[in-house]
Amino acid sequence: MKELKVAQFGCGKMSHYLMRYLIEKGAKIVAAFDVNPKVIGKDIGEFMGMKPYGVKISDAKDAEKILKEEKPAACVVATMSLLSDIKGAFVACAKSGVNAISTCEEAIYPWNSNPELTKELDRLAKDNGVTLAGSGYPDMYWGVLIDTLAGSIQRIDKIKGISSYNVEDYGIALAHGHGAGLTQEEFRDQIGKYNDLSSDEQKKLVESGEYVPSYMWNQNGWLCERLGLTPVSQVQKCVATTHHEDLVSSTLEMTIKAGEPTGMNAIVTTETKEGITIETECIGKVYGPDDFDRNDWSFYGEPEVSIHVDRPATVELTCANLINRIPALIKSEPGYVTTDKLPNNRYVVGKLSDYLD
Repeated sequence: MKELKVAQFGCGKMSHYLMRYLIEKGAKIVAAFDVNPKVIGKDIGEFMGMKPYGVKISDAKDAEKILKEEKPAACVVATMSLLSDIKGAFVACAKSGVNAISTCEEAIYPWNSNPELTKELDRLAKDNGVTLAGSGYPDMYWGVLIDTLAGSIQRIDKIKGISSYNVEDYGIALAHGHGAGLTQEEFRDQIGKYNDLSSDEQKKLVESGEYVPSYMWNQNGWLCERLGLTPVSQVQKCVATTHHEDLVSSTLEMTIKAGEPTGMNAIVTTETKEGITIETECIGKVYGPDDFDRNDWSFYGEPEVSIHVDRPATVELTCANLINRIPALIKSEPGYVTTDKLPNNRYVVGKLSDYLD
């Protein structure tokens, strides 16, 4: 393939990296979309603080029409965190015959949280001969990395993972979803009220859309699928994080008082038929001065192994991992294909199009 044409759906904080990485890897951006009137009409180069590129950001409502005209090979979707929120973007891409891959955290493995919508998107993708998928930081640092390490262990009894990130880096929708800025009472009523329910009760609520799962809910499903494990129960507990001093949130445009929720620690515990427990925590909060991103995983069994990644560049890694997934996305079988079904990601030397021949 001489030239890889791509589109960008969602022009917020993440897209600055996503579009620059696409350009640096030799892709040609032919369209960009957003719903924010403040950015619609802007040249994407100027939007990124670079020289004019020659493509203006269009209104998202015109996406299907423009995608059919421009015929990109792939579209990067970077808007919201739930599959239901990005349904419109995925539908527009599929109907236009465009493969799509999203930073949406639930999209990494939505089969265990929104199976009906996933089946609907899977059918639509297959009918139109395209692939839909989710990728980003969790794909590698909560998934492929763990799978690779597991391959070096004789017996696994338990896998425990802890990952933290600053909600300030990802926009207001994610901050709200983590309960940042709520009172303790509001957090208990809105986010923590399902903590004591059984696995079956939580599963029904999650699949009905009444209970929003944390990112690790989907990630545990991804890990079970990749490792060949059969989940028999899965529960989630959400606990408010706090700080001992007031914190100013630029994303929320407010000051969070000391002792009030700065975000959420979601703990997901999965028991499997094979006797292996997967216990994962994702901590998303407004950071204090001494906080930093971390990614810690431990394997209990024989031998025991731990890996610690301090201060990962979570935003940049999210974007780079997703961009490097694009060749595999394009070459994949049609349907909604989670990345546990794709080859391990690889570093792209030169242009993305070099990996499509």
